[in-house]
Amino acid sequence: MATESIPIIALIYDFDGTLSPGNMQNFGFIQAIGKNPNDFWKKCMDTALLHEASTILAYMKVMLDEAKEMGLPLTKEAFQKFGAQVELFHGITEWFGLINDYGRSKGVVVEHCINSSGLREIIEGTPIAVEFKKIYACSFFYNTDGIADFPAVAIDFTSKTQFLFKINKGIDSVTDNQAVNRYTLEKERPVPFKRMIYFGDGETDIPCMQLIKQQGGCSIAVYNPDNAQKKATAERLIAEDRVNFVCAANYSKDSELFRVVTDIIAKMKD
Repeated sequence: MATESIPIIALIYDFDGTLSPGNMQNFGFIQAIGKNPNDFWKKCMDTALLHEASTILAYMKVMLDEAKEMGLPLTKEAFQKFGAQVELFHGITEWFGLINDYGRSKGVVVEHCINSSGLREIIEGTPIAVEFKKIYACSFFYNTDGIADFPAVAIDFTSKTQFLFKINKGIDSVTDNQAVNRYTLEKERPVPFKRMIYFGDGETDIPCMQLIKQQGGCSIAVYNPDNAQKKATAERLIAEDRVNFVCAANYSKDSELFRVVTDIIAKMKD
């Protein structure tokens, strides 16, 4: 955490569709259970509909069930190996260093956080995991053999907003529900909403993107430049005044996204 005299700007990212072009399970896990992505995600949705269940808890249950059927032990190490296979958008591995350097040149500290309905254990296996101050994401309980056997944290599109308040108040704990609801003076909050930038790719990010936009921060809808439907979704969000900017998910130094974010940081520093 930076000292109080140095402003902190938080960059908060969704994961699937934002930093990666697909759902993280599509890169290794689904192949390991002998399925294809369409069949796997259909089963997840069918399970949710059948039981009137959370779609997040449904996908976590299907992961456990399918792995057990295949005799695949889902240890933390196994998840991290799947994470190493996750495809990332162009430029992302260099992005963090470039943005951090730019922030320092403007006299601010840039902190990066994940706020995802995906799996923390898989994200922790990606090469960019070390760049994040905190990864807020779904996770499992593990039995005495170290095998995942029950959901521990399930984050859907509305519960994502609670983690924005945790970042705002400097609360790292996922479990602590008292501190996040305790009244805190604005001047005592380490990361004001007006110094947050949220990156998301679609409708599941709308509550977070709108909250930050309404509180004076900036929200950016990113889209896969190879997917016309994703681009249309992102453009609709700005047409509906739910986000501040729309950019292709290209994180390289010469991209529109880099120019937009550095311009925002330059304006936020004061």
